[in-house]
Amino acid sequence: MKRITPEERYRHNLRKQENTLQEFAANEMLWAEYLLQWYKIRKEEIPDDQYRACVYFLNKEYLDKPGSLTRLYLLHSRLMLELPKPTKELAFDLLAFRFRKYCAVLTEGGF
Repeated sequence: MKRITPEERYRHNLRKQENTLQEFAANEMLWAEYLLQWYKIRKEEIPDDQYRACVYFLNKEYLDKPGSLTRLYLLHSRLMLELPKPTKELAFDLLAFRFRKYCAVLTEGGF
């Protein structure tokens, strides 16, 4: 039986983290599209901060800004624990709040 070297273990862990971040980004792209559609259906103007966060995912700006996607993933993990479970009545407000927080983190981090 061959033992795994520290370098192989590092590469394996790095690959797992990259896969997790790619899945997160794909999921948030979908939610960004939903948020834009909801504002369009409601015939409301989307606030600038939420629009900036939506465009960040849709234009894949995270590819040019290293570390930004990790910060957003950590925020997302924390929000999912702290926010109430989404219901039909709260779904839009929770999604809008989440993207507002994404914008705040991006601004704070200088991205």
